Amino acid sequence: MRASTAALIVAAGRGTRVGGAVPKQWRPLSGQTVAAHALGAFARHSQIDHLVLVVHPDDRPSQPWPGDTGAQIVTGAATRQGSVLAGLTAIEGQFDRVLIHDAARPCVSAQVISSVLAALDTAPAAAPALAVVDALWQGDGTHVAGTRDRSGLYRAQTPQGFDLAAILAAHRRFDAEAADDVEIARHAGLPVTIVPGDEDNLKITRAADFARAERILGHRMDMRLGNGYDVHRFGPGDHVVLCGVTIPFERGLQGHSDADVGMHAVSDAIYGALAEGDIGRHFPPTDPQWKGAASAIFLRHAVDLAATRGYEIGNVDCTLVCELPKIGPHAPAMRAEMARLMGIGIDRISVKATTSERLGFTGRGEGIAALATVTLASR
Repeated sequence: MRASTAALIVAAGRGTRVGGAVPKQWRPLSGQTVAAHALGAFARHSQIDHLVLVVHPDDRPSQPWPGDTGAQIVTGAATRQGSVLAGLTAIEGQFDRVLIHDAARPCVSAQVISSVLAALDTAPAAAPALAVVDALWQGDGTHVAGTRDRSGLYRAQTPQGFDLAAILAAHRRFDAEAADDVEIARHAGLPVTIVPGDEDNLKITRAADFARAERILGHRMDMRLGNGYDVHRFGPGDHVVLCGVTIPFERGLQGHSDADVGMHAVSDAIYGALAEGDIGRHFPPTDPQWKGAASAIFLRHAVDLAATRGYEIGNVDCTLVCELPKIGPHAPAMRAEMARLMGIGIDRISVKATTSERLGFTGRGEGIAALATVTLASR
């Protein structure tokens, strides 16, 4: 059985060294805040089961945090150590292990997170670091006063991972100032495994770091493509529902839900882009609660799942294949309804129709097919 893991993002500092009126973790960066990028990296990771965001009392929101990651919000303390302890206490006994990460590191990669998690499979603590390769000097401010041996020296990064119970006990026993959570762990006797860090996993400290982070995030944007296909046969009825629009017709579409073939194809395209299966995986047709359900429920679930994983919808292209009813007159209303449900601009939604030249089941008027393509982009 896989160990359960929480990610604790520390965002309670004031970030005064970087300058500006707003703490650095809440300043904009590539369309989001610095903290939102850090949260998103863990929200998208398949092995993270829960997110905790530790914030300053003045920053605590009254509504879900931007990005809709579903993070648990915890009020921090006057020191970083106190804030981490508050976050750990909030999840005590609920998870096997925890990753502690600085919100000021927005460019953390999935590979770094995975490396820490892999090390925790056989160790009580692990953290990423980079070996010091430059010569080290001592100085008096203006002149070199000496040199230091760099052998065995590392630059520490986050996330730093631990057995949850062990690091919580270590924090409760520690009553001095610490450079990071690794120091607290070692003080408690926990051996800490070093895993490879990443030069791009910078901690924003100076104003110039924002420009570097912008370049890293711009280069790293994750684009995904998903395809969906669905079919429903005609049966008794006096209307069909296509892409959320009710169209009077001499027959209806048969299905466990409302048989909105277009919306089903779009939903499956989103699930496919996320590698999350299809509608049947999330809403089994064997479950009677979904009998006759509005397909908008499925679409909203797919869109919300994408947002939770840190993605936004780039565009949607849906093609309906049928002889009748005629789709063209209803396409604008379909686009508008899909845009409303998905929370994106109508200019990102395409709904069009074609026939199969009277070939196959659609050509014989036995049903309607739909194909959809969706793009997702990491935020």
